[in-house]
Amino acid sequence: MDKFINKLNFDFPTNQLILKSISFIDTFKGKWNLVEGKENIFLKELRQIATIESIGSSTRIEGAKLSNEDIKHLLKNIKITELKSRDEQEVIGYYDVLEIIYENYDNISISKNYIQQLHQSLLKYSTKDARHRGKYKNLSNKAVANYPNGNQRVIFNTTEPHLVETEMNDLIEWTNKQLYSKLLHPLIVVGLFIYEFLSIHPFQDGNGRLSRLLTNLLLLKNNYLFIQYVSFENLIEQKKKTYYEALMYGQKDRNSKKEKIDKWMLFFLQSLETLIYRLEQKYNIFKTKGSYLNDRQKKIKEFITYNQPIKLADLVNNIPDVSIHTLKKDLQYMKTEQIIESIGKNKGTVYILKSDKS
Repeated sequence: MDKFINKLNFDFPTNQLILKSISFIDTFKGKWNLVEGKENIFLKELRQIATIESIGSSTRIEGAKLSNEDIKHLLKNIKITELKSRDEQEVIGYYDVLEIIYENYDNISISKNYIQQLHQSLLKYSTKDARHRGKYKNLSNKAVANYPNGNQRVIFNTTEPHLVETEMNDLIEWTNKQLYSKLLHPLIVVGLFIYEFLSIHPFQDGNGRLSRLLTNLLLLKNNYLFIQYVSFENLIEQKKKTYYEALMYGQKDRNSKKEKIDKWMLFFLQSLETLIYRLEQKYNIFKTKGSYLNDRQKKIKEFITYNQPIKLADLVNNIPDVSIHTLKKDLQYMKTEQIIESIGKNKGTVYILKSDKS
């Protein structure tokens, strides 16, 4: 039997829980991707919030000390030449790779070259890691848990350096084959890939951070677009003990026929369920606050309120310092967000507030 498939040979109750989770996640995926297809200012804000949370949590899991507010300030005032602390270097590296993934996930293949390139970018600013970034490890390492007081605890032993190339090649080949054939559900494939990647620990440093970035990449490549707007990393930081226990449960039987990853797979899928609940709650809060308007758009709304119905020409005369092209885009956005509505066509079009909007 396929050595990876054997680790997925779960008992009946576990399979039922897995099917239930996958059904829930895929139902939400379908609904969310309809939201994703529309121009929506809420998504930009949610992604900005999730990005800060992801960077903060993923680096703190590995021992960094910067708060989310510290990171927000750092990203607003990036001066690469002044990144003196290791925490700052790790934060900017994580931010860079996360943005690369968000903007290019369709074009990033799951391959040795790309994984090593992402690792290179992750540690780009870390002067301490210059020697080994972008290269598989040549010294033995262990998976460790870092605690706020500076203590570390060994979680499990990892693949020896001379076996890393072979094991990573096998994992990459298997993952691509399964995602292409669709014989296994992609969430199962992603979950197994992350477990194996962490078990191998192919790089000298940065494996935990890179595993979380690869989780985002694989989910986006399989059309789970919602992962951009809620932080998986933040959930792992909050559930770090359960996260490590789930990994250790499979690891205790590593490289034996008894190795099963049911605890890890349930943790992975049920975490996605929790993220969905969080995202729905956050999105609903944003919606109930009312559509987001910038200062210019608020001025347009105020003008329409006291002068409706108005034409585009009225706006041009009233706000002469803004181009007609920008005003058209503002009106279209406000229509999409159901703040205003239009009556008529072409030059005869007039705009009024929607009656159900304040």
